[in-house]
Amino acid sequence: MPKNTIIFIDSGDTLIDESTQIYDERGVVTDAEFFPEAKETLLRLCREGFRIALVADGKNESFHRVYERHGLDGCFETWTISEEVGKEKPAAEMFSDAMKKMRLTDDDKSRVVMIGNNLKKDVAGANRFGITSIWLDISPRYFHTFENEDMVPRHTVRQYGELLSLIYRIEESQNLL
Repeated sequence: MPKNTIIFIDSGDTLIDESTQIYDERGVVTDAEFFPEAKETLLRLCREGFRIALVADGKNESFHRVYERHGLDGCFETWTISEEVGKEKPAAEMFSDAMKKMRLTDDDKSRVVMIGNNLKKDVAGANRFGITSIWLDISPRYFHTFENEDMVPRHTVRQYGELLSLIYRIEESQNLL
């Protein structure tokens, strides 16, 4: 059954552990491993009918290779990749591209969450665009200091079980509207 909550999600250090990425001579990621529980979480959200868009910075071929290899490319309704858009998060064009591809309007923004690990890109971009930011604070590689108000997430989770619980609570609140 389709859900009301729409999920935009980052890839590197959100689903994929960037420290495991293997690159070819062109700088394309040819393989990478998921964080423990990330693959199962994505599959569960997909099976339960959540509409999911990959919104990530990098090379299009990298994402297709990794997600196809793991059999997860079908979990995404659409892909918004910075190489194709010509901008990187936190640029509004990244989020508006995903909205357009999913045939969403500004009225739908209250139903969209952006899950990511980077305060400067994922959280600030979502906040500025007017969608709900969820900071998945599992990677030590990126900023952990809120340098300005835009970088303060609406929600913070530190494990995938917390993320699932939060998504279900958000969905439940959407159903009450």
